[in-house]
Amino acid sequence: MAKTSTTTQGLRAAIERSGYYPALVAEAVEAAVGGEPIRSYLVHQETTFDQNEVRRHVTVLVLTGNRFIVSHTDEQAADNTSPTPYATTSTESVKLGRISSIVVSRVVANPESYKPGTLPREIVLTIGWGAVSRIDLEPAACGDPNCEADHGYTGSSTADDLSLRVSEAGDGPETVRQALTFAQALSEATADTAR
Repeated sequence: MAKTSTTTQGLRAAIERSGYYPALVAEAVEAAVGGEPIRSYLVHQETTFDQNEVRRHVTVLVLTGNRFIVSHTDEQAADNTSPTPYATTSTESVKLGRISSIVVSRVVANPESYKPGTLPREIVLTIGWGAVSRIDLEPAACGDPNCEADHGYTGSSTADDLSLRVSEAGDGPETVRQALTFAQALSEATADTAR
């Protein structure tokens, strides 16, 4: 889908609906996208509780013809470095060919009566492109319960650059639908670059 005024307006409207510093978020995202056509997008706001404070965070994901753009904006309370509250926004641009994994985990109620096309209760979208990896290690062992030898370690490395949870109860069915649409568009785009 080429960038149209409808796609651009939809992204802008979704950023404004989040109600979270829309001018700041939109400016950062639009600067990162530049003049590239937008193929798909997802705006996700998350509210967290940190001791006695409520903090908001918004993530905006944008898919263009060549890139995957991630924008994060966080608000911070006044602290030793700033006498007033402030927000931090960052964008990362990833070439589609660098994306190594896309995992969509779906949680479905009453799976025995599931009908195709039914919206999941929640999804977790995990995207890896090699910037951040998680290594889980544990001591290696052999089958001998009396063995005292050091067998080193065994483990796994997982690409875990972005993990985003979207639920029908917390975010609404339209956000879950948009997350699935975005995940499918990203998956298709990365398959195109692999050919």
